[in-house]
Amino acid sequence: MFPSLYAILDDSIVPVDDLARWVAIAAALAESGCRLMQVRAKQADSRAQLKISAELSRSLDSARVRLIVNDRADVALLAGAGGVHVGQQDLAVDDARAICAAPMWIGVSTHTLDQVRAADATSADYVAFGPIFPTTTKSKPDALVGLDGLRAARALTRKPLVAIGGITLARAHDVYGAGADSAAIASDLLRAANPGARAAEYLAIAAEAIGAPR
Repeated sequence: MFPSLYAILDDSIVPVDDLARWVAIAAALAESGCRLMQVRAKQADSRAQLKISAELSRSLDSARVRLIVNDRADVALLAGAGGVHVGQQDLAVDDARAICAAPMWIGVSTHTLDQVRAADATSADYVAFGPIFPTTTKSKPDALVGLDGLRAARALTRKPLVAIGGITLARAHDVYGAGADSAAIASDLLRAANPGARAAEYLAIAAEAIGAPR
């Protein structure tokens, strides 16, 4: 079963130069049962991205967590990560696959139903769709798709569907109910006083909504 919680470790919240904090947050999330995480370090240079990704990959290896690197297939490969996530302006899925061969995963961001259809025809391992709600982690977010858009996206693909954008505990049950296999969370996890405890709350909601293992 695809992991029901997808933690996004974002450098707009966690400082790039505080590697110990990245590792501590990832460890807390893993201890709570989160099995899928992404390094999104858009403000970091290539060397810093590799340093963060490689350290997290090493520290999470024994916890059975799949670590995904945002944008950079080369960094994902060099870091020994579990895959790469590409956007609409990044490498095409097939080009990323040439670098990150199976069993590494390729994820792709989509923001319209046409993009979901296109992603469904690729070798992508999962499709992310959003923003579902207003988000604060992107300076130029795409247009909101809402829960109705999420339901429409669910009808267009049999690939695992990851909802992203502005998801909170209060909204999570509705997100799973609209067809998401997984909820990608950044702010509501990373800004929590106890990210691990917050992750456990999301996993409990998922277990109730879709029967996902806690």
